[in-house]
Amino acid sequence: MKIEFRKVPLQETEFEINSNSVKFLGTFSKISSKLAKINANMNGLCQVDCCKCGQSYDINIDEKINFLVSDGIYSPDSRDDEELVIIEVEDHMLDFDDILRSELESLHSEYYVCDTCKKNDNYVELEY
Repeated sequence: MKIEFRKVPLQETEFEINSNSVKFLGTFSKISSKLAKINANMNGLCQVDCCKCGQSYDINIDEKINFLVSDGIYSPDSRDDEELVIIEVEDHMLDFDDILRSELESLHSEYYVCDTCKKNDNYVELEY
């Protein structure tokens, strides 16, 4: 789902998109001419790989994420934006599918250990 940045409404508007078995839903609204906020929940099952044995398995996702979207390069102001994830868009389009894809790729880049490897220490790395 894409929306042109200048058409983002001032009042909070609900959205919902899905990717495989992951649901991304929440609200978005414009807070200034160059900034919008997204308050979202991401939940469902995501397939990841064990970093020790390489087997794929599903993990349960249930995350609450708050984004601040900047139309162009973000310049911080006096507000405390430390707990927000900042997304800068260059093409004046707010693309929810791209945001979800990015969040899923972020999950895939983490290290996961399957239950079998947690119980079995045959794959322990030795340091020399």
